[in-house]
Amino acid sequence: MLHLFPSINNSVQSIRFKTLNPCISLSRLCHFKAKRGFDSLNQTSSVQNSVAVFWDLDNKPPNAFPPFEAVVKLKTAASSFGVVRSMVAYANQHSFSYVPKAVREQRRERKLLNQLENKGVIKSIDPYVCKVCGRRFYTNEKLVNHFKQIHEREHQKRVNQIESARGSRRVKLVGKYSMKMEKYKNAAREVLTPKVGYGLADELKRAGFWVGTVSNRPQAADVALRDHMVDVMDKRKAECLMLVSDDSDFVGVLKEAKLRCLKTVVVGDADDGALKRVADAGFSWTEILKGKAKKEAVSVVGKWKDRDILKKLEWTYDPEVDRKLYGSEDMFDDESEDLDFDGSDDGNSSNYIHKEDSGAWWELDTESDADSSKSQ
Repeated sequence: MLHLFPSINNSVQSIRFKTLNPCISLSRLCHFKAKRGFDSLNQTSSVQNSVAVFWDLDNKPPNAFPPFEAVVKLKTAASSFGVVRSMVAYANQHSFSYVPKAVREQRRERKLLNQLENKGVIKSIDPYVCKVCGRRFYTNEKLVNHFKQIHEREHQKRVNQIESARGSRRVKLVGKYSMKMEKYKNAAREVLTPKVGYGLADELKRAGFWVGTVSNRPQAADVALRDHMVDVMDKRKAECLMLVSDDSDFVGVLKEAKLRCLKTVVVGDADDGALKRVADAGFSWTEILKGKAKKEAVSVVGKWKDRDILKKLEWTYDPEVDRKLYGSEDMFDDESEDLDFDGSDDGNSSNYIHKEDSGAWWELDTESDADSSKSQ
C-alpha cells in the first residue's frame, strides 16, 4: 500500500520505534523486535483491547453444558474485556472420545423411546420432519434410516467429488455445494449420533475455536497450551489473556503475563484456586452461563483503565532524558573551562595558603609573628 502514497511512505520510513530491553521472565527469555512502517502501526492498533482465549479441555471440559452454548457464553463474556482475536483449545484424544454422563442418559432415553414407537405403545404428537428435504415421518427411527440412506450418501458423493477436483474446478464445486453441505451438517447434528464421542471438537470449531489434538501422554495438552500462550505473548498479539482451567501448572505463565503488563482472566470452578489468586479477575462456569461475568467485567475494565492512567502519571527520573533536554554535562564543561585552576599568580597564593596553614587553628598570632609576616 505504501507505493500508492509516496509522501506517506517517506514520512513513515522516517519514524523509528525504540524496542524494549530484553526482559528475563520466569520460564524463557524473550526479545521484542522493532517493526517499521504501517505494519507496526496496524499491529499496535490491533493489539489494543484485544483478547485471546485459551481452553484446557483436559482439565475443564463442558460436561454439564452443551458445548456450543458454553462457547457462545464464554465468547460473550470475553468480548466484555475487549475484541476477541483468537480462541484456542487443546485436549488429548481421550477427551474427544469421552461421552459425559448426561449425554449417555439422553441417548439411553432416546433409544427406549424409539423401541416404544416401533411397537406402537406411544406415538409422537408432531411428526419428525427431515430438515434437508422436508419429508415427514411418524417414528424417529424411520427418519434416521431415511437420512442415512439418502442424504448421508449424497453428502459423501459431494465430498469425494470436491476432493478429486483440482484448481478452478475445485473452487467452483466448493461454491456450488457450500449451501447444501452446510444444510446437511445442521440437520445431521440433530439426527445422527456422532461416531466418536459426542461431537465436542466439531461444536467448538463451529463456534469459532481452533482445536488442537495432542497425544495421550500426561501433561501433553498443558505443554502445548502453555507454549501457545507464550508464543502469543512473545508476538504481542493480545493485551488480555483468558484461561479456562483450574490446573495450577499455569501459574507460572500467568505470572509471566503480569510481568509483561498483560491482563489475565481465569474461568474455573475452584473458588480459591491458585490461578484465581494470581489472575486479575476470576469467574466460575455458573457466572459465565448466567451472564454475571459480563456485568462484573465492566467494573474490572474500569479498574484496569484507572491503573493505566495512574501508571502514565507516575514520574520516574531518567538521567539520559534530562541530559538530552537540558544538556547538563555541556553546561558543566563550559563553566569548568572558564575557571582557572593552573596557578597563574606565580605561586604567591599557594605560599600564602601554606603559611596560613603552618600553625594550628587554635593558636593566635602573636605580635612578633605579625611583624615577621609584614617584613617578608
